[in-house]
Amino acid sequence: MRSIVRSSRAGSVSAAVSEAVGSESAPLGIIFLSDYARLTDISKALRDRFPDTQIIGTAGTVYHGSQIDDNSILIVTMITGDASLSAGVITNLSTCPLGDMYKLSESVRAVSPKRDDTVCIEFCTTNEEVLVSSMNVVLKPNNVSLAGGTVFGAPEGQPSLVSYNGTICQDACVYMVIKNLTGNAYVLRENIYDRAGGPAHIATKVNLSKKEVTELDHRPAADVYAAETGVARNNIVNNVMQAPFGRVVDQDIYISSMNGVDAHGGITNYKKINQNDALYILKLLDYRAINDQTRKQISQKIARPSLIFSVNCIYRYLLFKDQGYLTDFLTGMSKLGPFVGYIGGGEQFNRQHVNQTMVCAVFD
Repeated sequence: MRSIVRSSRAGSVSAAVSEAVGSESAPLGIIFLSDYARLTDISKALRDRFPDTQIIGTAGTVYHGSQIDDNSILIVTMITGDASLSAGVITNLSTCPLGDMYKLSESVRAVSPKRDDTVCIEFCTTNEEVLVSSMNVVLKPNNVSLAGGTVFGAPEGQPSLVSYNGTICQDACVYMVIKNLTGNAYVLRENIYDRAGGPAHIATKVNLSKKEVTELDHRPAADVYAAETGVARNNIVNNVMQAPFGRVVDQDIYISSMNGVDAHGGITNYKKINQNDALYILKLLDYRAINDQTRKQISQKIARPSLIFSVNCIYRYLLFKDQGYLTDFLTGMSKLGPFVGYIGGGEQFNRQHVNQTMVCAVFD
């Protein structure tokens, strides 16, 4: 696959688009990332410039190479050759995303995926667990991997937005199914947490509409967390980057980030936890060493990636920034190949919605 990634900090939309797309005349597909304030205008400008190109995008904190920002920035990833792709939009996420799965089915059929050559990249605004389950009705039987992110960073009081072919959408998911015609394509995730050594706790009472774990082991969830970690109830949310919840599936750990504690000891999360799920309290590992291993894994599998498209959780961003590791992380990943991505409020990886994780789509 051939791709080009360019960015611009030009103040005007027209100048930013011109600088980012350069002299390209007819890319097969575009994935763009911008600041929130200019999303609508940039979306329209790209569509006007490339009326026959399939285009998806969103807004928030975005990065290319070691550059990261959420203000007056445009990053354009252009897929220029040796690929087959099809994009679309799934609407009504909060009510019935399954109703639009025929669109995804048509996209998958259009690219004719084979094993290890096709990835679906997506941005969504809400209801991730239902969305991922719905998408995998189509993706899994066709051996298509999934890497995506939940839109994060809209100004307070403003809706999360995604863009498809120049149209701005709410309560929606935009996706692009990409088949590499000259090599492999795969997804990976980087997890920097593991079980802290305590027992598994059973979610004996939950409130799915609030994404709340009300009780663990028939006790208030906050009391169980406090007893195991020694962290007071009023400091549980502040401890999320050190010790989030994790659910183990086939020995893989899928993280759920806490975001609130109510007066009765219920803990709300960014990821839904179902009744009878087994949860562990996790611990932060040596993330520098883990990222070294991630880079080696990518290099061993694909020596010279044509594109690494990634989503990093907001909590990883805050952790790395606080620890002075953010620039080193971005620089290290960029040495592998074109590295571009988005800071999400959650991540989608194959059949799971997760938190505090990096997911990547890597193309030969």
